[in-house]
Amino acid sequence: MKKPSSSSLIFLLLFVLFSCLGISVADSNNVFDTCPTATNKSEFINGFPCKNPTIVTTSDFNSAKLTGPVDTDDQFISSVNILTAAEFSGLNTLGLSISRTDLGTDAIVSPHSHPRATEIFFVNQGIVLAGFLDTKNRLFQSFLKAGDVMVFPKGLLHFCLNSGYEPAIIFSVFNSQNPGVVNINGAMFEPADSNHLVHKFLERLKSLSSLSSLKFNPNVTLTTYISL
Repeated sequence: MKKPSSSSLIFLLLFVLFSCLGISVADSNNVFDTCPTATNKSEFINGFPCKNPTIVTTSDFNSAKLTGPVDTDDQFISSVNILTAAEFSGLNTLGLSISRTDLGTDAIVSPHSHPRATEIFFVNQGIVLAGFLDTKNRLFQSFLKAGDVMVFPKGLLHFCLNSGYEPAIIFSVFNSQNPGVVNINGAMFEPADSNHLVHKFLERLKSLSSLSSLKFNPNVTLTTYISL
């Protein structure tokens, strides 16, 4: 019987190694039925420690934190509220998180990315223009009305703009319990430059309104925008 060559053994070893690396980039698989976050622990681990199973209750698996917008002093200020395993303990080890975005009639969520998650974007109320930019600098965008869904692939820049005449509400689900946020405004531009960038971005989006049957509000000036 012919013995395998050293090059074959090296190839096999590399194949096994990279297969293991591929598995490790996703959120870890759950080894228990449930694992609500033990919020009183301070260990630094990849995720959160579990509560003692004997004290887990139904309240660990439901939350009312997305029933309304984040409290502000001004009802017209827009907001994004993300629930991860840190805020919603029942999500721990399940590889999921969820958010609610409230957009005023003159607001945008500026371009950003989630390095650890794909986002499913569901419009609950209003009309929004949403889109993402791929690694070849191609822009994929669409006007969405209540009930419409869009997906933002993992790690790609994406945005949403309230293009209607009433406040918009969006719910998003992420396939990571901690999706992370990278915002180009805060990382690369001073506040004044950020405002200029967002307004130039708006002009580009307005020019596309004629391509959709949905009504785009021509009076949007983006005096309010969200920088995650």
